[in-house]
Amino acid sequence: MNIKSMIDHTLLKPDSSKEAIGLLCEEAKEYEFAAVCVNPSYISLCKELLKDSDVKIATVVGFPLGANTKETKVFETLDAIKKGAQEIDMVINIGALKDKDYDVVLDDIKAVVEAAKDKATVKVIIETCLLTDEEKKIACELSLKAGADFVKTSTGFSTGGATVEDVKLMKSIVEDKMEVKASGGIRDLETANKMIEAGATRLGTSSGIKIVES
Repeated sequence: MNIKSMIDHTLLKPDSSKEAIGLLCEEAKEYEFAAVCVNPSYISLCKELLKDSDVKIATVVGFPLGANTKETKVFETLDAIKKGAQEIDMVINIGALKDKDYDVVLDDIKAVVEAAKDKATVKVIIETCLLTDEEKKIACELSLKAGADFVKTSTGFSTGGATVEDVKLMKSIVEDKMEVKASGGIRDLETANKMIEAGATRLGTSSGIKIVES
C-alpha cells in the first residue's frame, strides 16, 4: 500500500497565503501526494506550480455549507475546470436532504457531475457529522445515482470530521461502484490506516507529511 498516493494535501483555511500555497505544492511534489486541495482562487497558481508534476489539483464547490444554488455550483465547477482543476469536491444541499427533498439533492449533484463530465473527478461531500445513519445512506445512494466518482465524509469545517464507522457505512452502500474519501481530523498514521482499512481510498488531510514520515 502506497499511502502517499492516497493523500489530498489540503489547505482550505480562509487566511491561506500565496506563500503557504506555494509550500503546499512543493511538499505535494516532494512527497508525491495524489493531489493538493485548495480554494478556487488558488487553482491558477497551483496549475503553474505543479505543471511539471503528476500531482492533481482538487478544489471545492459549494463550500463549506452546500447551500449555494445548483446553478452557482455548476458555474463554480466550470470555472474551476477552466482554470485547471482536475478534481471537484462539492458539498451537497444538506438542508434539502434533511427536508427529504431528495430530487433537489440528486439534481444538485447530477448538475455538477454533468458539468465536470470527462474533464474532472467529482467527490461528493455529504458532511456526515450533520446526518443520521439513514441520511448518510440516502446521501450515498443519491451520489451513486448521480454518477459521481467519490463520496466524501466531511468539509472539516463543521462539527466533526471522518470516523471509521462512517467510512465503513459509506463503503457498504457504494461498494466498488464508487470510492470513499475520508476527510477531517486525520492527523496521524494510526488514524489514516484505520480509515483505509474501513474502505477509504483517498484521505483529505493537512497532516500528510507527518503521516508519511511516520
